Amino acid sequence: MLLGSVLGLALLSAVGVRVYGVRNMSDPQTPLLVGIRVDGSRISVKAPTCPTDKVGTVEVYDSDSDKLLWRASGPKTPEDEQGAVTLWKADDFSKAGPKAQPKTLPTNLDISVTYTGTKDGAGDTFNVPRVESAHIPEEQYWTYDGPKTAAQLDAQLKCGDRT
Repeated sequence: MLLGSVLGLALLSAVGVRVYGVRNMSDPQTPLLVGIRVDGSRISVKAPTCPTDKVGTVEVYDSDSDKLLWRASGPKTPEDEQGAVTLWKADDFSKAGPKAQPKTLPTNLDISVTYTGTKDGAGDTFNVPRVESAHIPEEQYWTYDGPKTAAQLDAQLKCGDRT
């Protein structure tokens, strides 16, 4: 009985740490918003970056099963390096897989972005049907705080305040 309780508590703790880490990787006091666009079968995300930041790795999970759906590292384009990533566009990365997007997307995607040379990053969990049904203007991304441009997402980092 005690062993079962301990294992249950350990499992809940592990899940809680993962959710907390994805939503609060850079600053636990103010979670960074990550934006997403769904245009037909094309899914794009925008993680906030400063001009000196470079994206290192992007990971996409089915948040209901924790199954890894896509991982990419070593972005090749300036857009991808600055956090504007089209998911499952393997040619834009040095290493990416699997190359094919799932035929049916899960209801919830867990997306995390880590920056080169650091353990910092940003991420969020997105309800795909909710994003698909939103009418987001061109050049903007869906966020939990409403549509945002790439510049608005980047401004969360207050890059000019860095010393």
